[in-house]
Amino acid sequence: MKSAYEVLKERGFIEQVTDETLIKNMFAQGPVTCYIGFDPTATSLHIGSLVPIMSLAHMQQCGNIPIALVGGGTGLIGDPSGKTEMRQVLTREQIDYNAGCLEKQLSQYLDFSDGKALLLNNANWLTKINYIEFLRDIGRHFSVNRMLAAESYKIRMEKGLNFIEFNYMVLQAYDFLYLFQNNGCALQMGGNDQWGNMLAGTELIRKVCAKDAHAVTFPLITTSLGHKMGKTEKGTIWLDGNLTKPYEYYQYWVNCDDADLERFLNLFTFLPLEEISIVKKLSDAQLNMAKAVLAYEATRITHGTEAAQNAWRASAEAFHSRPVDAELFPSSTIPREAAASDTSGIPRYKISRKDLDAGVQICSTCAKAGLTQSISETKRLIEQGGIYINDRQIKSIDEKLTAADFGSEKEVRLRKGKKKYLILEIQD
Repeated sequence: MKSAYEVLKERGFIEQVTDETLIKNMFAQGPVTCYIGFDPTATSLHIGSLVPIMSLAHMQQCGNIPIALVGGGTGLIGDPSGKTEMRQVLTREQIDYNAGCLEKQLSQYLDFSDGKALLLNNANWLTKINYIEFLRDIGRHFSVNRMLAAESYKIRMEKGLNFIEFNYMVLQAYDFLYLFQNNGCALQMGGNDQWGNMLAGTELIRKVCAKDAHAVTFPLITTSLGHKMGKTEKGTIWLDGNLTKPYEYYQYWVNCDDADLERFLNLFTFLPLEEISIVKKLSDAQLNMAKAVLAYEATRITHGTEAAQNAWRASAEAFHSRPVDAELFPSSTIPREAAASDTSGIPRYKISRKDLDAGVQICSTCAKAGLTQSISETKRLIEQGGIYINDRQIKSIDEKLTAADFGSEKEVRLRKGKKKYLILEIQD
């Protein structure tokens, strides 16, 4: 059986490591306890956090013990890594609330029962530190010159690095030491921007405990077009289903670029690599089926099977998708039959019958309902032939929507281009 490190490397998770030979030996000797920190500055994580989350899930599936560390303590200070300006400082109450939300969210990906994974909050030890003792016992191991040479501090030095932020590296290193001493955690994983902080932790453990600890970083994941993961014209794609609906989440993945498909299947699903490798040979309809599998599996992992099936049915109905061939990705649980008519997952917008009797401008309705970003965008799309009502192309920017467009039904379908749908329904 492959070690978790081998699995992560094969699937494209690994960027930098402290010592690959020693890390491989550590995995060969038995279960490894590792940790990743999550910043509680919002009530939800977003798609950009999926690589670290999925890495912890792979660690657990391979028999290791992952620790998801919510930064309730470090969040009170703020991580300067990758930031050009100091982030807004949140209150303890805000941080605690956000931390609670993240703890619940991470439970969707990891099994925390019976010690199979640990969910910890560094506020439990960082907020109890005696400052003088901390400076004497921990601070003396850090060289200010070496800290200032770290890339995360270099960026901030140009605009000013305050003393609060300067302490972040020390506190994160102490987190690693604390977990090493109390939970047997010898491996920290995280984004490439954390490399300097992670090395500070391994060095602190070496100085205090005279033992080895290791660090692994992940690459920054961007699309083939160079866009940051999870950023769309509508904003951030959140993992919280109340902030980003499962249907919208599904649509994000199903609309990925062809060049990203194989890589995304490797990173964001648990499908076997031998099944994913077939993507290189697919084209046209089968390539679209593979995208549906990516979208379904990613949605199932984050929102559960029922939500994934509902999103798949709604998408298949809206876009008249073919069912996925049974021979493609046999390990996927995506439904193989043709989708029955189901529009429950498509976003909806209510419009009053009274307004319809007088006639409603299509341009303003598309913008208000969220199909487009603005009235001006709607006008531009209409002029380019990109707005449809029940598959009828809108020809004029002055066209109005009336009750007659609904016929005997109480809803009509608006479409922007080929991929974005919205259902308008009459509110009596």
